[in-house]
Amino acid sequence: MSAPAGRREVQREAMFAEIVATSRALLANGEELSLRALAGRMGVTAPALYRYVASYQELVDLVAFEIDKAATEQFAEAASAAPADDPAARLLIGVVAFRRWALANPREFSMCFANPIADSNCIRRELVTAASSGHFMTDLVFAVWEKYDFPVPDVDDLDPAVAEALRDPLIPAKVERIPDDSRGLLWTYMSSWAALYGVVTLEVFGHMDPRVIESGAMFVSMVREWMPRLGMVGSEFERLDALLVAEVKR
Repeated sequence: MSAPAGRREVQREAMFAEIVATSRALLANGEELSLRALAGRMGVTAPALYRYVASYQELVDLVAFEIDKAATEQFAEAASAAPADDPAARLLIGVVAFRRWALANPREFSMCFANPIADSNCIRRELVTAASSGHFMTDLVFAVWEKYDFPVPDVDDLDPAVAEALRDPLIPAKVERIPDDSRGLLWTYMSSWAALYGVVTLEVFGHMDPRVIESGAMFVSMVREWMPRLGMVGSEFERLDALLVAEVKR
């Protein structure tokens, strides 16, 4: 007699949880992550594992999604130190928490953010749009926009390919709440993420003077450049800049 559907689902979820936990342990120990290594560490046969992840790419997708989800909980917890009505402070604390996690967990960062999720034949759209960290960041930028009402580009003034992408966006954001005449906010999302990702990636992979990485100076400089574009100006810039520096040095 087969197990009831409810019990089978519980067993399936438990197996997925073990797959993710074991994969993360392999990454943390500097070991190879492969289906063979995973099966050996879990004490199961490869055919048994294939019932849950049919390919190495499926394994990477599953593990990356869960790592990102768990890391985002850390970012959100850190950001909650600032009041809910101060989204700019929450955003700055959140991006510092992102950088701190990435530097401390380079292999997990690589799994999540240096793992190709598209090829010439297929874009796995759900992976692009469901990233927990992406929603965390874009939600905060949206809240900052609501508070400061900073200007956003007119979609028609952007490159036609960009304008087309903004009308049918492939990003982790609650697009439906953005008015049509403010769709340029999506370009602000994208450009802000590109700046953050670029600096943090260079730091994580050591493509920068170690003394600059240790100081956090390049990261702080990058954030300072986009703070005014997000409406953080005048006394607000001064307040938030002091918070940024304190968080990086903490």
